[in-house]
Amino acid sequence: MNALKDLTIKKFHAGLIRKEFSALEIAQTFFSHIKDADKKIGAYLSLDEEGAARAAEKVDLAIAKGEEIDELAGVPLAIKDNILIKKLPATAGSKILGNYTAAYDAGVIKKLKHRKAVFLGKTNLDEFAMGSSTENSAFQITRNPYDPRRVPGGSSGGSAAAVAAHMALGALGSDTGGSIRQPAGLCGVVGFKPTYGTVSRSGLIALASSLDQIGPITKTVADAEILYRAIRGHDSQDATSLPMEHHKRFKKPSFEEIKNFTIGIPKEYFSYKLEKSVNDAVETAIKDLKSLGIRFKEISLPHSKYALSCYYIILPAEASANLARFDGVRYSRIRASNPDHQHRTLREIYFKQRGLGFGSEVKRRIILGTFVLSSGYYDAYYRKAQQVRTLVKKDFDDAFKEVNVILAPTSPTTAFAIGEKTADPLSMYLSDIFTIPVNLAGLPAISIPIKGDLPLPVGFQLIGKMLGEGDLFALGEYYEKL
Repeated sequence: MNALKDLTIKKFHAGLIRKEFSALEIAQTFFSHIKDADKKIGAYLSLDEEGAARAAEKVDLAIAKGEEIDELAGVPLAIKDNILIKKLPATAGSKILGNYTAAYDAGVIKKLKHRKAVFLGKTNLDEFAMGSSTENSAFQITRNPYDPRRVPGGSSGGSAAAVAAHMALGALGSDTGGSIRQPAGLCGVVGFKPTYGTVSRSGLIALASSLDQIGPITKTVADAEILYRAIRGHDSQDATSLPMEHHKRFKKPSFEEIKNFTIGIPKEYFSYKLEKSVNDAVETAIKDLKSLGIRFKEISLPHSKYALSCYYIILPAEASANLARFDGVRYSRIRASNPDHQHRTLREIYFKQRGLGFGSEVKRRIILGTFVLSSGYYDAYYRKAQQVRTLVKKDFDDAFKEVNVILAPTSPTTAFAIGEKTADPLSMYLSDIFTIPVNLAGLPAISIPIKGDLPLPVGFQLIGKMLGEGDLFALGEYYEKL
């Protein structure tokens, strides 16, 4: 485990080139560590030892032949189990997909395979990515590596815990309302949500199509950039994928240019009742950045107070439409408790399969989403929420006329106890109060662990302009070097 603790993607690549170890040796070391450590954490739902060994051996063979290899070649990665890898399970944390095996690779997986990355396995998540604690998984509860009595956050809790517990060098998650950044913040790792449309959603089991975005979870900002650069780009299989000319606008400022940045502090975010340890840690991060001469300016995002309400109308509406495909006719079949029971009508199949296959949180959101889209309520709820979403985005647009980047807490609390919020959905939803506005606006954002001797990890969030990923990576690396 000690050999894995300080290993990053950058260090792994350097060591591989110098032949300090082989890709196969590192993959085997990871699996050995996973089999021991994951008994307490529960980050993985499935492992692919044979596939990982084959991929690692190909990298080692290329090195032996003197071939030049990509920076991600041989890198052991964990993949959230709502992202498809051909011939591997893809459960989305739900019983209704418990027997499903992916028939094709997601767009991001194709890109990573081309770069010869190694996939260790699929990680746990809240069912269909609906949750903020990874307690909603139909299969197991994932625990925080810093304190197994606490949650790792969600819905990408398995991916964040795997990286934090040194059970992968990096991971992919999906972020619909903070599902990469919030668990990264609670687990003390880096989580990056790209600009909407810069990373293909092809092969991502959809939750809310106008909000979902795949992104990396890593130990460092530099590693997050490496993974992001590998998975970004246009994909004809995704109708929302941005054309390649947008990707050419990527620009990463120098450290000297960063010193001339102005960072916005949204007063609405800091007027919210933060846990004292979170408030103190974020203030420390701001103080550290100020010591470098970076300017700060208070800004206002007045409609952010409506973001949570807006989100929990739009997301359930889109989820109810996306999850309609899981009807028990295609994909996996849920076996009734009575094997002799025969479904006589299509209605019976739907009720039995969806009733047994979906968990309580998924059912709650499907019912809510169907209601807000129903006749007589569409205008009152869904249309109004989309109008508010436009105002939330305009707030950000106006703010970025004055500042380069916005800084905010990632989560209002540190990792909470397992079971603490399961009986109170609203309390659970509030865990994402600072991350949700970013998804509504389609902006990039990164959660970075705050330095210092903290009892539990705390993350702060940098929010960038549309296609402003380079600003976030540069400023994030700057902070890490302090």
